[in-house]
Amino acid sequence: MRLLKYGVIYFALVFAAGFALGPIRILWLVPRVGERIAELIESPIMLAVIIVAARWVVRRLSPSATRFHYLAVGLVAVTLLLTCEFTVVLWLRDSSIPEYLANRDPIGGMAYLALLGLFAVMPLVLARR
Repeated sequence: MRLLKYGVIYFALVFAAGFALGPIRILWLVPRVGERIAELIESPIMLAVIIVAARWVVRRLSPSATRFHYLAVGLVAVTLLLTCEFTVVLWLRDSSIPEYLANRDPIGGMAYLALLGLFAVMPLVLARR
């Protein structure tokens, strides 16, 4: 239960930052620099948010937590993030998952996939330090 709690907290911290940055990116950056550049500008900011949130979670987990526990927290968080993305975003854009994936910018999409992977493993990475 504790792992689920910290996974939800980790997700909520990162999702809240993304939720705040999303309108800035879409309404302000995209019209000025385009979708790809806007996503690439947002990516390092989100990476910093992921690191800070993961560090916060790692410091609060039990000292007896194993690598599995840290990985489980990350996997819970990334599962929640993808669930939100595929329900809310697809509902707002009125598209299917294949359409959504096909319409992503290839460079921005790869950056997003890399961030998802880092989001999933960052508690484990920081716990090992």
